[in-house]
Amino acid sequence: MRKLIPILLVLVTLALSSACVYRANISQGNLIKQEDLDQVEVGMTRNQVRFLLGTPMVDDPFHQARWDYVYFIRIGRDPATFKRWVTIVFEGDIVTEIRADQELDPNL
Repeated sequence: MRKLIPILLVLVTLALSSACVYRANISQGNLIKQEDLDQVEVGMTRNQVRFLLGTPMVDDPFHQARWDYVYFIRIGRDPATFKRWVTIVFEGDIVTEIRADQELDPNL
C-alpha cells in the first residue's frame, strides 16, 4: 500500500499537467500600426507607402493599382481572431484612396 500511494500521486500529477500544454500565438500578414497608417495620405507615392507600411501582403496581378495589407492574429487558446485589412488604391503612382479596417469575408 505504501508503494502504491507515490505511484498514484505521480500518475495523477502527470494526468493533470497534460491539460496545461502551451499554445503559441499565430500571427500572419503585415502588422499595420495605427500611427503608421495615420501617416499615409492621399497624394503619396508608392515608394512612400512601401516605406511606411512595408511590402503589401497581397500582390494581385489583376488589380495592380491596389495594394492590400492583411493581418490575422489568434492569441493562444482564445477562439477569437483579430483581423485587420487595409487597402491602398493608386492612380498611376499616386495614392487616391485609403480603405482601413474593412469587414472581411468570414470564409477567409
